[in-house]
Amino acid sequence: MQPISRGLTLLFAIAGGAAVGNLYWAQPLLDFIADDLHASTAVAGWLVTATQVGYASGILLIVPLGDVLDRRRLVPVMLLCAAVALTACALAPSFGTLLVAITALGVTTVAGQILTPLAGDLADDAHRGRVVGTVVSGLLVGILISRTISGLVASVAGWRAIFGVAAVVAVVLAALLYRSIPTLPPKTQLPYPALIKSVFTAIARERTVRWTLALGSTGFACFTMFWTSLTFLLSAPPYEYPVSVIGLFGLAGLAGALAAQRAGWLHDRGLGIAAMGVTWTVTLVSFVVAGVGRNSVVLVLVAVVLLDVAIQGGNILNQTRMLSVSDELRSRLNTVFVTGNFIGGAIGSAAAAVLWNAGGWTAICVAGVTASVFALVVWVLGRSGPLRTSP
Repeated sequence: MQPISRGLTLLFAIAGGAAVGNLYWAQPLLDFIADDLHASTAVAGWLVTATQVGYASGILLIVPLGDVLDRRRLVPVMLLCAAVALTACALAPSFGTLLVAITALGVTTVAGQILTPLAGDLADDAHRGRVVGTVVSGLLVGILISRTISGLVASVAGWRAIFGVAAVVAVVLAALLYRSIPTLPPKTQLPYPALIKSVFTAIARERTVRWTLALGSTGFACFTMFWTSLTFLLSAPPYEYPVSVIGLFGLAGLAGALAAQRAGWLHDRGLGIAAMGVTWTVTLVSFVVAGVGRNSVVLVLVAVVLLDVAIQGGNILNQTRMLSVSDELRSRLNTVFVTGNFIGGAIGSAAAAVLWNAGGWTAICVAGVTASVFALVVWVLGRSGPLRTSP
């Protein structure tokens, strides 16, 4: 079998970015949706939480199938299911209906997390970090640019339009990937209950998995807490920006995603553990800058870039390390990693609503600094043993 080509790697990155972007269409539109469907801003914030919980469930229940099914069929099927859920979001007549539809979208939009371990399978050992880093960077770019696209489309055609456009894109990508993904034999033959049980067995058996989970989930909690509350900050005085401008802040984070792509290169050269310490130090600094500069759009933008470079770089390092633990369990290890991340993400987005009501932006930044210190302690304790695995 030929190693994965640059063209196929790029297609995986684009498809993964489009899939994971579905989770974030609503994030810069919370005020817009709340006004249209007669809900409060705080209640609308639960759309983000519901999507994250749905996504974590889909990762746990669907992604492990990548180790036992033909992914050439599995990936397009999941993209088509996501297209159905996106259509339901676009047509939702009430907030309750939208909440159900967007949860279903979270469950079904898992194609990117099936493609990531597939990219690891298709790459050779010397370039796995680079290939996985490129695909994961595509997912991260999708997360960020989705906010910008969402804000721009909603300002022109209303919040429902973005879900309709995303449904069409999902169908097109399903067709392209069905034609491009090579057929690979299943890695193992397991009944579904045993397959799901083996996910938890991997957690219990592999110490590196557990320590990586602690760092990954903490990072994603910081990420979603920051971005969810940033919408509240920028829509309130002194900014009072419209949704189209709030969406443009995703472009600042895009610079961070592109810079973080080099993290996979660091893993391939055995520098991943040291780089993790740097990413968490930068995360801590970003929350300090955000807190000090809450009334300065320049300092807020600096905090956005720092946070995204750090969290996204750390995410690539964590995920590449996780996929290096075992070839046979790669889809299930990705399930463990991403489920942990998005449980952390759901906690972070829920915490954003609670902390905002309790202490506003200052409470958000204090929580971010506290989480960063916790992660740095985990890194210091684990860098010489539990976090080490073969590159």
